[in-house]
Amino acid sequence: MIALFTRDLALAIRAGGGFGLGLAFFLIVTVLVPFGVGPESGILSTIAPGILWIGALLSCLLSLDRIFALDFEDGSLDLLATAPIPLEGVVLMKAAAHWVATVLPLVLVSPVLGLLLNLEPAGYSWLVISLALGTPALSMIGTFGAALTVGLKRGGLLLSLLVLPLYVPTLIFGAETVKRGADGLATGTPTLMLAGITLGTLALLPFAAAAAIRVNLR
Repeated sequence: MIALFTRDLALAIRAGGGFGLGLAFFLIVTVLVPFGVGPESGILSTIAPGILWIGALLSCLLSLDRIFALDFEDGSLDLLATAPIPLEGVVLMKAAAHWVATVLPLVLVSPVLGLLLNLEPAGYSWLVISLALGTPALSMIGTFGAALTVGLKRGGLLLSLLVLPLYVPTLIFGAETVKRGADGLATGTPTLMLAGITLGTLALLPFAAAAAIRVNLR
């Protein structure tokens, strides 16, 4: 399992679909928003939690179609499906590799980009906490969507249509956590909901994704 994780991590970075592309997209979104809504600091600070979370969500979406596509094309996925290791564990390792390669850099750099949107100082720690808690769910949901569309030609658009509605609860509670933290309000409820969504996806979706892969490989 560890070897599979390190292999996928190296392939994600080497193929150009890792942290570089995600960070560039995250930066572009953050830089363009002030041009679109104006330089008023009050407006920017109000919308900053939602914009930062939307930027992280869309950056996560960029490389989802590569999670299983390369393995399917070269036949590695068939070998993994018949190997004496649980296919659910393979799915979990691929989701973990996607999170580390693509999403973790976004979590680390988010406070710096929060400065561009005039995020309130009290919200920086909650921004990192919410992203760290919520983005694993994005990678796991995306891995499930990639399993459903594996083998389909030009399945990237279908994959986006499948996973974006499933991303909405994570987006809502993630942005709400940052907003409440920035305003000095209690953040317990949205933070617990965010953690619950992540734990639920990690507990259930590996089995659903593995079942989808088995069906697609028949």
